[in-house]
Amino acid sequence: MSTDAPRSADAPPSTAATAGADAPTWPPEFAARYRAAGHWRGETFGAMLRERAAAHPDRIAVVDPAGAGRRWTYRELDRRADRLAAGFAARGIAKGDRVVVQLPNTAEFFEVVFALFRLGALPVFALPAHREAEIAYFCSFSEAVAYIHPGVHEGFDYGALATRVRPEAPTLRQVFVSGGEPGEHTPLRAVPAAPVALDGPKASDLAFLQLSGGSTGVPKLIPRTHDDYLYSLRRSNEICEVDQDSVYLVVLPAAHNFPLSSPGSLGALCAGGRVVLCPRPDPETAFPLIAREGVTITGLVPPLALVWTEAAASDRYDLSSLDVLLVGGAKFSEEAARRVTPALGCRLQQVFGMAEGLVNYTRLDDDIETIVTTQGLPLSADDEIRVVDDHDNELPAGETGHLLTRGPYTIRGYWRAPEHNARSFTGDGFYRTGDLVRMTRTGHLVVEGRAKDQINRGGEKIAAEEVENVLLAHPAVFDVSVVAVPDAYLGERTCAYVILRQGAEARPAALRRFVRERGLAAYKVPDRVVFVAEFPQTGVGKISKKHQRQTAALPTPR
Repeated sequence: MSTDAPRSADAPPSTAATAGADAPTWPPEFAARYRAAGHWRGETFGAMLRERAAAHPDRIAVVDPAGAGRRWTYRELDRRADRLAAGFAARGIAKGDRVVVQLPNTAEFFEVVFALFRLGALPVFALPAHREAEIAYFCSFSEAVAYIHPGVHEGFDYGALATRVRPEAPTLRQVFVSGGEPGEHTPLRAVPAAPVALDGPKASDLAFLQLSGGSTGVPKLIPRTHDDYLYSLRRSNEICEVDQDSVYLVVLPAAHNFPLSSPGSLGALCAGGRVVLCPRPDPETAFPLIAREGVTITGLVPPLALVWTEAAASDRYDLSSLDVLLVGGAKFSEEAARRVTPALGCRLQQVFGMAEGLVNYTRLDDDIETIVTTQGLPLSADDEIRVVDDHDNELPAGETGHLLTRGPYTIRGYWRAPEHNARSFTGDGFYRTGDLVRMTRTGHLVVEGRAKDQINRGGEKIAAEEVENVLLAHPAVFDVSVVAVPDAYLGERTCAYVILRQGAEARPAALRRFVRERGLAAYKVPDRVVFVAEFPQTGVGKISKKHQRQTAALPTPR
C-alpha cells in the first residue's frame, strides 16, 4: 500500500473539466501517477465492449433466463448498444445528460447502460426496491432528462410510479419502459435507430453516478469515471481469476456496485466471459441456473450466503461448477464464513469495499484462517490506507480505528455535495469511510463494524460484530443482528435480534448465558434478545440496522 503520493493538508479537493464541474476529481499529479503506473489506460466502456465483440463476436455475453431464455452474443450486445445509443441521441439525450435507470436483472439492463456509455450520457443507477420518494429525488437532484423503468415487475407498477414522479422533476423530458404495456410512456423497443457517428466520452469523463450506501439521509451520488472503474474491474479479475471461460451469476440487483464490479457482471464482460442473470436470489431459482449454465463465480451478501449454505444440504442440484463464492456488502462473520466451503464445495473470497472506491479481497491462495477471519488486502498497490483515532492520529497495527483511504479508483468527492464532501474527505483527499477496522501485521483488514454500529453502553464501547459472531456459534442460531437502543441511564443498551434455525428452540436467557460463558465481558452480554422470523432489509439484501434501531424499544429501568 503506497503512502508516498503528494499530500497537502491545506489543499481542497480539486475539480477538473474532464469529470465535470459537479464532481471533484484527482489532482493532476495523482492522475499522472496513475496513468504512468498503467492503472488508467485511456479506455472507455464503449470501446471495451467494441474490442471484445471484435475479438470473439460469437461468444455468449449475456444469458437472460427470465427473458424467454435469451442468449446475446458479444456481437449482438455491441450492435444493440449502437442502435439504442443512436435512438437515444435522436430523442435528444446528449453527452453528459443524466438518465435514471431502474431495471431488474434482465438483458435490457446491459443494452441500456452500454448505449448510454457509448453516447456519453450518465446512468444514475437505481435499485428495483426504490420507490417514489427515492426516484423523485434521483430524478430531480441529478436533473435527469430521462427515466427508464421495467413496467410491471414483481407485482409493482413502475409506470404508475413514473407518472407520479414526472411532475416533481422538471428536467425529466422522457420516460422509457423496457417491458409489458408501455401505457403513456415510450417502449424501449421503439427507440433503436440506425447507428450514427457519436461524439462519445473520453476515458477521464464520468461514466455513471452510483448511489452511496449510507444509512442516514438520502443517498449521495458517486461519480465514477471510465478510467478508474475499468481499472478496478481489470484488477478484480486478476485477483478473482476471472477470464473468458468464467461464468458470472448476477444474483443481487444488477445495478448495485458489488455485483457490477467485484468483479461482477462488468468484470466478466471485460474479461470476455459470460454473464447469467438470476431473476431472484433464492436457492430454488439460483441453484438450477448454476447447474444448467455451469456458473463458476457469483457474489452474495451475508444473509443470503447463510440461506444458500443451509439450502445446499438438500443436494438436489449439481453445484460442482461453482468455483468461487464472493461474500461482501457487509461484514461476514467468522462463524458463518467457516460454513461456506463445506456446504457449497467452492472457494470463499471475502470482499470488503464501497461504491466510493476501495475494494479489499482475501486472496484465493490465502490460508483458511486468513480467509475466514479477515476481509482481505486492498486491490491496488496504490491504495493508501490509514487507520486513525477520533482525532485523525494514526494507530499502530492491531488497534481498531476509523478507516481512511485514497487511491486510483476511490472518488475525491460526491456529486454536487460540497458540504458533505467537507465532512467526508480530509483536506488531502482521504475518504472517511465510516468503517471501524484494525490492520493485521500482514496488512489485512479486519472490519469491526461501522462507527455508528459501535454501541456506547455507559462509556463502555461494544462492537456489535463481536457479539454477533459469538451468538452465531450457538447451534440454535441461524442469524443475528445486534443494535444499540436509547437508554435514559446508560445512554445506550444492546438489543440482539435473533433468527433461530428451523425447528430449533432457545430462550433469551440461554443465549445471554451462552455469550457470558464464551468469555465476553459482562457489559457485552445483550441487554435484550428478541426472536424474529426475518430481518428488515435494504434494497440489495443487507440487514437494515437503521430500521432495527428505529423500531427497537427497550423499557427504561425503574
